[in-house]
Amino acid sequence: MTISVRKNVTKIPLLESGDKLTRHEFERRYTAMPDNKKAELIEGIVYMASPLRIRSHGEPHGNLILWLGTYKVTIPGLILGDNSTVRLDLDNEPQPDVVLLIDEKLGGQARISEDDYIEGAPELVAEVAASSASNDLHDKKNAYRRNGVLEYIVWQVFENKLDWFYLQDGEYVSLEADAAGVIKSKVFPGLWLAKEALLVGEMKQVLDVLQQGLNSPEHAELVKQLTTAH
Repeated sequence: MTISVRKNVTKIPLLESGDKLTRHEFERRYTAMPDNKKAELIEGIVYMASPLRIRSHGEPHGNLILWLGTYKVTIPGLILGDNSTVRLDLDNEPQPDVVLLIDEKLGGQARISEDDYIEGAPELVAEVAASSASNDLHDKKNAYRRNGVLEYIVWQVFENKLDWFYLQDGEYVSLEADAAGVIKSKVFPGLWLAKEALLVGEMKQVLDVLQQGLNSPEHAELVKQLTTAH
């Protein structure tokens, strides 16, 4: 006589927008969905990305990468990430459009885990948002602020607006453009942005202004510091 033994197999539930999960459970379900493109846990709630259009997301995203990537290659020890998962805290695991961070070995405040995730707060995060109604300017912004992301850029494409926030005394304050229309990072010396040129896609002007920042004495000093540490 053959006795069949039924195995007790627990099926992992799929991720769904609006799920309220711990970060551990979020990662468990995310890992079980290898074909999933993007999901985030923000203040304990799951957000699933919709298909992304080229002009309202893909191209602005690419231009941010071009600008920040040009800066990154000038300094040893910087890490630039595109859609990289960040283990921010127990209730937040976002996947920012762009992150720029300093290597932990050179004094950066975030670290790369053994399983290759960012843990902690990157120095700079940039997001492309559809509009001011986006979560990027509400719960996500609060999570970044609370966890110590030093600078946060939000590009609202539909409203043709860009905000650059700097963490000061535990609150985000806006970095304003100077008389020449240039915003200058307080965390990354020489990271200069011709704001209006970026908004209209004039990337040559954006990179020309960035080059001016790269030629500045403060940028040279940062390169010297990180080169020595490296």
